[in-house]
Amino acid sequence: MRILKFGGTSVGSAERMQALTSLIQSDAPRIVVLSAMSGTTNALVQITESLYQHNHQDANAQIDALQSKYKQVVAQLYTSAEKKTQANELLDQHFDYIRAFTQDLFTEHEERAILAQGELLSTALFQFYLEEQGINSVLLPALNFMKIDENEEPDTAYIARNLAAELAKHPQTTLFITQGYICRNAFGEIDNLKRGGSDYSASLIGAAADADEIQIWTDIDGMHNNDPRIVKNTYPIAELSFDEAAELAYFGAKILHPSSVLPAKQKNIPVRLLNTMEPSAKGTTISAESEGGKIKAVAAKDGITAIKIKSGRMLLAYGFLRSVFEVFERYKTPIDMITTSEVAISLTIDNDKFLDQIVAELKAFGQVEVDQNQTIICVVGDFIEERSGSSLEIFEALKAIPLRMISYGGSKNNISVLINTTHKVEALQQLNEGIFERNRTHA
Repeated sequence: MRILKFGGTSVGSAERMQALTSLIQSDAPRIVVLSAMSGTTNALVQITESLYQHNHQDANAQIDALQSKYKQVVAQLYTSAEKKTQANELLDQHFDYIRAFTQDLFTEHEERAILAQGELLSTALFQFYLEEQGINSVLLPALNFMKIDENEEPDTAYIARNLAAELAKHPQTTLFITQGYICRNAFGEIDNLKRGGSDYSASLIGAAADADEIQIWTDIDGMHNNDPRIVKNTYPIAELSFDEAAELAYFGAKILHPSSVLPAKQKNIPVRLLNTMEPSAKGTTISAESEGGKIKAVAAKDGITAIKIKSGRMLLAYGFLRSVFEVFERYKTPIDMITTSEVAISLTIDNDKFLDQIVAELKAFGQVEVDQNQTIICVVGDFIEERSGSSLEIFEALKAIPLRMISYGGSKNNISVLINTTHKVEALQQLNEGIFERNRTHA
């Protein structure tokens, strides 16, 4: 069994959907996981924002515009009048459902139901296209087997049990289409795995099905060694370990959802990052194997807030750190980086939703300083224990950049530094020049 996940750009037009048929052809059993068509989720978010504001006129205009876009896709995707009629009837059902929320109360439960419509539409339209082409496939409703628990964590036992039951209904079928991102919660309501969650869906489905391989198809040829939007001459990394890929995804590499590595790692299922626009490109393979002694890549995570707690009286007291961490635990706010000294603790968070409440509680322990608009630069490889001189390369490259914090040794796969976001572009470019370009020159 193979899992093939295609992102929004891969199903972003009638032409792109038609091109997918050649990529999914195989004699081996496979489950194809689709995102919503590109731009759809953003459009649905705008609709929900209008509904929250009771601006039903804008909401209806936004719904009409999105439906019109889908009608154009239908006109281009199918050749038979029968399939065009079937697809347009499907659009009417889904958009009438969304439009009904302009007539009633609107809450977060309805919001999640609206956000699910993108994946429901892309998979149904693609299934209709496969039927028109005479390709035998089955549409598996993700809402029948994808579920999160009361802590918003995947219920893996439920997913495995119910996915197996769905597949068992079609013993002669080898091609299945299903939705990424969407699921049900512990109460049976429509929910989701948050933005970018289709990667996570694919990994969870792969683990549940004991897949041989998970393929993540996007519009870029693998995970690059640096941000290609900012840095020139980046290149795809041929191989990464699960831990290296997880670090890069968490610290800003947009090609892969941060949570999607763990289910594959737990089942030791290789993950391949491939390019729908260039299917022959090698891409990136993520597995348990690692090429040691080498800096692999750099990633940057924006939107970071740094918090410093200075307390000469309390810092060395028994239980002080625990008390500080309990404040963040109460507000369900994870900590990214932390450094300590005899007089202060510095740490970072990437979610400032409860920042005011957290700071108010931390003031009980001492003086609190807050710096926003920070960026974590993460340098990843399997190098810290294997080879001396790695840190020298990194800090020599960053010698002109003011460093707010340094995290070294928390993982053998990364060294992280905190800088002001205004220095981000320069830092990424200097690291590329000081590490990757220099190593290429001396290779």
